[in-house]
Amino acid sequence: MNFEDFIGLLGAEPPKDIEELDELLSLVKGEVKLLQGDEIHVEVQDTNRPDLWCVEGLVRALRGFLDIDKGLRNYVVEGSSKIEVSVDPQLRGIRSYIACAVVRDVHLSDAAIRQTMRLQDKLDQTYGRQRRRTSIGLYDFDLITPPLHYGVAKPQEIRFIPLGSNESMTLEEILERHPKGVEYGHIVRPYSVWPIFTDSEDRVLSFPPIINSNDLGKITEETRNILIEVTGTRYETVLNTLNIVTLSMADRGGSIYSAKIHYPYGTVREVVTPHLETEVMNIDVSYIRKVLGIDLNPKELKGLLEKSRFGIVDITENMLVVKVPCYRTDIMHPIDVIEDLALAYGYEKMPAKWPRLPTTGGVSPEGKIRNIIREITVGLGFQEIVSFTMTNAGNLYSKMNLNPEAVVEVANPKIKTFNCLRTWLLPSLMEFLSHNVHEEYPQRIFEVGYCVGFDQESESKTRDAEKLACVTIHSNANFTEAKAMLDALLSNLRVKYELAEATHESFIGGRVGEIIVDKKAVGLIGEIHPLVLENWKLENPASAFEVTLDTLYEILIT
Repeated sequence: MNFEDFIGLLGAEPPKDIEELDELLSLVKGEVKLLQGDEIHVEVQDTNRPDLWCVEGLVRALRGFLDIDKGLRNYVVEGSSKIEVSVDPQLRGIRSYIACAVVRDVHLSDAAIRQTMRLQDKLDQTYGRQRRRTSIGLYDFDLITPPLHYGVAKPQEIRFIPLGSNESMTLEEILERHPKGVEYGHIVRPYSVWPIFTDSEDRVLSFPPIINSNDLGKITEETRNILIEVTGTRYETVLNTLNIVTLSMADRGGSIYSAKIHYPYGTVREVVTPHLETEVMNIDVSYIRKVLGIDLNPKELKGLLEKSRFGIVDITENMLVVKVPCYRTDIMHPIDVIEDLALAYGYEKMPAKWPRLPTTGGVSPEGKIRNIIREITVGLGFQEIVSFTMTNAGNLYSKMNLNPEAVVEVANPKIKTFNCLRTWLLPSLMEFLSHNVHEEYPQRIFEVGYCVGFDQESESKTRDAEKLACVTIHSNANFTEAKAMLDALLSNLRVKYELAEATHESFIGGRVGEIIVDKKAVGLIGEIHPLVLENWKLENPASAFEVTLDTLYEILIT
C-alpha cells in the first residue's frame, strides 16, 4: 500500500522505524515485510479478519489503539439509492445471490484505486474461494440507468467489451480468449446459461464472476459515485463481502445508499442491502477474569473494548453487554472478544505464573487402552489406516444405503467433498477400500478415530465420540469371520459382550447384530449390504464391526 495514503487515513504520523512500526501493527497481528520509498508491504497474520485486508480496515483498527477514534464506528445507510435489482429464477443453483450498495461523493486517488483493486482481488481469491463463492464488481454509478437485472444469457447470445479489452466479444469468446475468462471460466461452463448483469437499457455491467464491462465497470479518479455489486453462492458470504468493500469506501468520505433486491425464490423475496446492523453479545466478567488471569474492573474493561472498536451497551461488575461491529465476521463467541481484550491490554503486561501442579507428561489411562486395542487388532491381521474426520453427507448416508440425517456442517468448506464432520467410521473405511481395488485380497483394515454428533447440553452443541471400526473384504468374507475377530478383541480386553438382533440398511438383513456391553449398545456388526458394495464399486463381500470406545474405557479404567 502507499505509505502517504496510509498516513493520511490514519491522521497521525506513525513510526517509520520498522521495529517500532511492527510493534504498532502487532496490535492487529500485522508485520512489515517491506518499507521502501512510498510503498509499504504489510502482512496480516489473522486470516479470519478480512476487514484488515485493506489499508482502510487497518487504519480503522489502529485509530482505536492509538486513542484517535475509540469505540464503535457507527456506519449508517443514508437512504435509498433507488436502485432495484430483479433476479432471474434460472440463477437458482447457478449463482443464486446478489447484493448491492451505492457509495456517493467518494474521492479516490490513484493510490486508493490501486488499493481497492488489491482488496477486490484478495477477497475474490481467499474469502470468495477464487470467485467460486463470491466475486465483486465496481461500476461508475453515474453511467448506469436503473433498474438493474441480474439474469442469464446463452454463451453466444450477448456481446460486450470486457474490461481491459478493445474488442466486443460473446460470453463464449471471453472464456476462450480473455485472461480472466480462461482463468475463471470453469465456474460457469457446467451450465447451459451463464449469469449476466445489465441495466434497464440492456447495457452489460458484468459477466459474473468473470469480468466487468469496459464501458461501465471501470473506476477512475474522476468517479464520484460508485455502485458495488457482489454475486455468489452463499448469501451470508455475499453480504459480508459487500460490507467490507462498502465500508472501505465510506472510510474515504463516501456516503452509503442501499439497493433493493427482488428474488423469485427463497423465503424472503425482497431484500435491502447492505446490512450494517451490529450484533449484541453478553459476556460474563468472571469468564474474562478466568481466561485472562487478571482482575480488570469495569472501567478498565470499557477502555480496552473501546480501543478494540467495540461498542458498550451496558457494563456492570458481573456482566458486559457489547456491540460487535458489522464488519467483524470473525466474532462468533465471547472468547473472540476476550482475545481482542488481551491484545489491547498487552500480553507482555500479563503476570507470568508457574503452574501450581507438576506437568510431567504421560500416557492417559484411555491412551494406554487405545494402544492395547491397536496392538491386538494388528495382531489379528488388520492394518491400521488414518482418514480425515471431515467428509460429506453422500459418503455418510447415500453410499451407505441410509436416509440422510442432520450432521455438523462446516460453514466455510474449502472443497465440497469435505463439508461436514463424520458421524461414524465405517464410511471412511469403505472409501479407503474403494481406492485400493487394484491391491491383492484379502484386505483387512481398521481405524481408531473420533466422530462428531450433536449434544445440546455442551457449550459447542457437539460431542466427540471415539470409535473403532474394522472391515475385512475378500471372496469369503462373512458374519462369522467378523464375529470371530470381535470375540478375539474383546476377550483379550476381558470385556464380556452380547449380540442382539438388529436392522441396519448398511448391512444384510438377518446378518447384522447390535453389540451390547454392560447392558449398553456400543456398536454394530454384520455383513455389508450388496448395494453399499456396489455404491463403493467393490466386487468382493465384506464384513465389519464398529464399536464406541467410550463405554469400554469406563469399564476398563474402573
